[in-house]
Amino acid sequence: MSMAPMNPFMGEVAQTNVTGLNCLWLQKVDYQISPIAPNNTTVLANTALTASVQTLATGITNPDVARNTVVKGAIATSTGNVVVTGTDIGGNAITETIALSGTTVVAGNKAFAAVMQIVLPVTSGAGDGVSVGIGSKLGLPYTFTKNMLSKAYNNNVLESTTPTMSTPDPVNLCNNTITLASTLAGNLLDILLDVPG
Repeated sequence: MSMAPMNPFMGEVAQTNVTGLNCLWLQKVDYQISPIAPNNTTVLANTALTASVQTLATGITNPDVARNTVVKGAIATSTGNVVVTGTDIGGNAITETIALSGTTVVAGNKAFAAVMQIVLPVTSGAGDGVSVGIGSKLGLPYTFTKNMLSKAYNNNVLESTTPTMSTPDPVNLCNNTITLASTLAGNLLDILLDVPG
């Protein structure tokens, strides 16, 4: 018989040596994922733009873990909005609009676990196209009201620079992300978080 996982959301408190004075109980969790390196074409290979807006629901590959998407135009004049629709790590529907900037890679902020649809803008000239890839912002499985990141290990090596956590969002799971200073290469990450009880 398997045991039910511990519920960190019971509002537990810890007693102190002072009668009547309690402290909030925190649980330290180890969130383990093995994200591959960021790239520009994982979700959608370069796709030619046309004179009409295109809505794609095929030819799409989901990110390996919940993480942000990135977009890249094929020519210097690539412009317009790419609209990515999918779900976050909790299965909640999310949409993000990312504006193209020529051949510069533009990163989104929301962590997508799955991508169901991509809307592409109209062409800006001969050879224009768009690719959609994966970025370095990794989605967390909790909503937070403040930065509760303790530390992180990449391939069992402690990050010498503390990972950057996005602005905590207590409502939208997809907005709670971290970015490591070290290189992502499919290695095991241990992300240690303090979760309020």
